[in-house]
Amino acid sequence: MLRRNFCYAVLMLLSVQLLSQNNMFTLSGGIRDKDSGEDILYGAVMVKGTSESTSSNEYGFYSLTLPEGTYTIQFSYMGYHSKEEIVELTQDTRLEVELISETTQIDEVVLTAERQDKNVTKNETGVVNMNIKEAKLVPVILGEQDVMKTMQLMPGVSSASETSSGFHVRGGSIGQNLITLDESPVYNASHLLGMFSIFNSDAIKDVKMYKAGIPAQYGGRASSVMDIRMKEGNMREYHTTGGIGLLSSRISMEGPIVEDQGSFIISGRRTYIDLFTPLVKSINAKLYFYDLNLKANYKFGEHDRVYLTAYLGKDHLGINKEFSFEWGNVNTSLRWNHVFTDKLFSNLSFITSDYNYAIGIEDLSNKITLSSGIRTYDLKHDFSFHMTPSTTSRFGYMSSFKTFAPGKYTNKSAPGTADTSKKIPESQVVESALYTSLEQKYGDWSVNYGLRYSIFNVLGGRDFHTYNPSGKRQSTVYHKSGKIVKTYHGLEPRLNLTYLLNKQRSIKASYNRMYQYIHLMSATSAGSPTDYWIPSSPNVKPQITDQFSIGYYENFLENSYEMSVETYYKKTTHAVAYRDLTSIMLNEHIEGDILSGDGRAYGVEFMVKKKQGDLTGWASYTLSRTEKKIDGINEGKWFLANYDKTHDITLVGMYKLSDHWSLSASWTFQTGRAVTFPAGVYDVDGIPVKEYTQRNSYRMDDFHKLDLGTIYTITDTKEFKSDLVLSLYNAYGRDNPYSITFSKNKTTGKNQAKQLTLFKFVPSITWNFKF
Repeated sequence: MLRRNFCYAVLMLLSVQLLSQNNMFTLSGGIRDKDSGEDILYGAVMVKGTSESTSSNEYGFYSLTLPEGTYTIQFSYMGYHSKEEIVELTQDTRLEVELISETTQIDEVVLTAERQDKNVTKNETGVVNMNIKEAKLVPVILGEQDVMKTMQLMPGVSSASETSSGFHVRGGSIGQNLITLDESPVYNASHLLGMFSIFNSDAIKDVKMYKAGIPAQYGGRASSVMDIRMKEGNMREYHTTGGIGLLSSRISMEGPIVEDQGSFIISGRRTYIDLFTPLVKSINAKLYFYDLNLKANYKFGEHDRVYLTAYLGKDHLGINKEFSFEWGNVNTSLRWNHVFTDKLFSNLSFITSDYNYAIGIEDLSNKITLSSGIRTYDLKHDFSFHMTPSTTSRFGYMSSFKTFAPGKYTNKSAPGTADTSKKIPESQVVESALYTSLEQKYGDWSVNYGLRYSIFNVLGGRDFHTYNPSGKRQSTVYHKSGKIVKTYHGLEPRLNLTYLLNKQRSIKASYNRMYQYIHLMSATSAGSPTDYWIPSSPNVKPQITDQFSIGYYENFLENSYEMSVETYYKKTTHAVAYRDLTSIMLNEHIEGDILSGDGRAYGVEFMVKKKQGDLTGWASYTLSRTEKKIDGINEGKWFLANYDKTHDITLVGMYKLSDHWSLSASWTFQTGRAVTFPAGVYDVDGIPVKEYTQRNSYRMDDFHKLDLGTIYTITDTKEFKSDLVLSLYNAYGRDNPYSITFSKNKTTGKNQAKQLTLFKFVPSITWNFKF
């Protein structure tokens, strides 16, 4: 009832706005790729000779309301030829526009996706738009192109470890990032322990990250949002795309279901490391992953379109019959787009997400399994209302039912032995939200203000414990299934401001508050497949983050160069940390070992980017600090987060040598992350016990490496395209520290450190094709 009344109230308000407009007509429609018929996301729509403009939404729909008259409308998108249409507006008009791709130009490969001065004029702060063609040029380990690894080269985004798909954004932990695939939340985005992400670049169309100024339609995480959209599939022709590499291969097929009405894409990948392990005597090891992306869409007339997206991925690690480890995701989304009027657009989504892992250990007398997972069912309804060229509203609601399975241990022992099986009870919650936002332009000013109201209900069906200040259990109460045991709620204001100094310069500022009601339990800063999620409860409060950001943006030399400087301050209430020596896995009383306090992160980000010409690329530098202050840790004093890195430098260059050859290189430098080292070792009844220093008072060695790549175009015709990609990871063989362990030297009896380095000089070669 609350959601219905909310929607009616907003619709009534917007109807009043609509009726107050006299002699105004609306131009609306879609922007598509002429060759494939696929929608173009965030394409620019400008009225020549005026300051009026808009852009297509994440489904390619645009709407522009103007006074009666004749106009020249320009449609553009980076990597495409712009197109102009003369429109006589004497009534509401629908215009479908098709843009031609600039397939022969290397400078289509840029990070922005709209007009060339978007970074100056667009009312967005701390946002990165990545064209997938960018990720396919940047050299990465083992030659498997990866949007998440490329995103880690952006200012303010730091990799969790050398090979991890996890990342930290402006001082946030890896569990504070919301990652969605066609709106479905992804709870673990890694393959092969982080060497690959689950996102196949051949199936991905657009990636957008919000580091600050997060719009009101997003919520549930305290740090950032990465919105990933899959391709829809070619509406007019059938195509096959793929690649064969040293350790993995992939293939995609796409085409029309009915020409210009529906299309599909199916894309799969698999590694085949396991095919070579039998060559090693005495070891029968398996290590591989596979994933499958599927998407289909169909238009039912001019006003309705349905999308179905599915993702299935799994990793398998096994050694003989003694050990096995599997983890994977299943994500689906069913969406219905409906155009109520030329001004009002609707998207209704039903979404599921399921992540789980299982570890198996077997010997002559025992067969042990350990498993965990999280499963969610979401319902979302978004509306966008285009009132005037200078005023757009967005509003909607969402509700999510989540089931957490923190851990299950079974031991099928030999007959006659004791059963040691154990299961931590599942938790169930419902998270809901209502939101609204309004974007307006006032001359050189643009403002986007919004409000999100979120509510989180903890449901019964299990035991609930209370703990004393030392973490010991005091009491236990059982609440029946379906009962609301605890409710958290709060208002989350959002604000973005942009002031245009002139056509080439602007100043932007933003503020957002985010509530995070679920928490990632991880023993490392890098994350692993054995991490698991728990909900807020009577013992664990939601994390609340307030972020302020301000930046200066400038384009020069006819928009061929971009420059930006952004600074931010982020404050977190109820920041989470563990007591010393806490065991994460299969801990039924983990809530008693969770401590909370304050967190703060602040920094400044510099970036210069060259977008045009044979040489393109960017240079960025981030100076930052991330700290926590939690009672019970470090004597209640501020201490560094274990993912704090003071300096982060990135240099990326891509050079078109000829029609057949292009070169690329990336160099990164990061201050060694903060760690806690043992100060010494003493014996207790003959058992060595380590004595630790203050929390995160040491640092690992600095990390830096150079990656090189080249692409040789073998064939480039309309009927068949193929190229050869060669890359070299860590080209100068730096011994970068992955981890450091301590042990007692048998000869001297002193405590000594030992560094583990993962990769040196890793070459790769991949053949890509499309026909």
